Amino acid sequence: MAANKEYVLLALENPLLDIQAQGNEELLKKYNLKANDAILASPEHIPLYEELLNNYDAKLIAGGAAQNTARGAAYILPPNSVVYLGGVGNDKYADILRDAVKQVGLRVEYRIDPNTPTGRCGAIITGHNRSLVTDLAAANLYDIDHLKSPKIWELVKNAEFYYVGGFHFTVCPPAIQALGEEAAANNKTFIVNMSAPFIAEFFKEPLDASSPYWDYVICNESEAAAYARSHSLPVAETDVAGIAKALANLPKANTKKPRVAVITQGTQPTVVAIQGQDEVKEFPVHAIDPSKITDTNGAGDAFAGGFVAGLVQGKSLEESIDIGQWLARLSIQELGPSYPFPKQAYQPTS
Repeated sequence: MAANKEYVLLALENPLLDIQAQGNEELLKKYNLKANDAILASPEHIPLYEELLNNYDAKLIAGGAAQNTARGAAYILPPNSVVYLGGVGNDKYADILRDAVKQVGLRVEYRIDPNTPTGRCGAIITGHNRSLVTDLAAANLYDIDHLKSPKIWELVKNAEFYYVGGFHFTVCPPAIQALGEEAAANNKTFIVNMSAPFIAEFFKEPLDASSPYWDYVICNESEAAAYARSHSLPVAETDVAGIAKALANLPKANTKKPRVAVITQGTQPTVVAIQGQDEVKEFPVHAIDPSKITDTNGAGDAFAGGFVAGLVQGKSLEESIDIGQWLARLSIQELGPSYPFPKQAYQPTS
């Protein structure tokens, strides 16, 4: 990474104020939620946010999956390396987001909607599970005009890496396509995280439209299974290696570099397939004493942050995976998708 290059990584998705709270089965049943899931809020879920704030010991965190990842990358990379885009309201919650990201040196360039509140994500934590309920609100109003505005497009042109969280496929696919096309045309790196099973199931068309531009695609085993199911892949949904190979070998616009598919599996090994290669690699996760685990919410986002930071730094695939697992290990010892301060320096696995 050139020393004089600023904002080398640009991330796009849906900024949210995360409202994290320890919950229980009764609360999950009240709102018809699963213990470990991620959904978009329906009208029945809207009262949940005030209930978490008023009746539970809630913690407010700058959230949204890709913003979590961008904060993680900024935690590792030099100052002025990461910029994040998304839509917010003109309210105190947007101010909370801005203050929160300053701690890790993340630059945000939000599209501000004066008439719609900042989006929220209620995170109900039960044991090591988390149920995420998202009301996108202003995040849902992000548009390509913001991306293509002279100030923001200059940041796009300056960046060498683009990271898109899968939840943005529900908001502004044209912005995702624009980043993918820019990456392919200029041999930049385009990274997509599927983010949730419902993206592959219910937003298949925009996801597939972006797939020729993927240089890296990241998902967990549930998201991989949903992709296999929705695309009728000729492999079992439990065949993680087979799904990884299928993702890696999809048609690709920029043939100068092979696609890499990365599938995380919680405490099980991370599976990696590279386009054109028969071998599928596995990387054991960093061991941790279960008593040190505070909250696994955002562990996947943290992994992506460390992994992408490694790529930006020019690290090998193996070391980038290791950095991702190191950051995820740090994150799950914090409440919510957070990182310890003062900052800790990466230590390679021996």
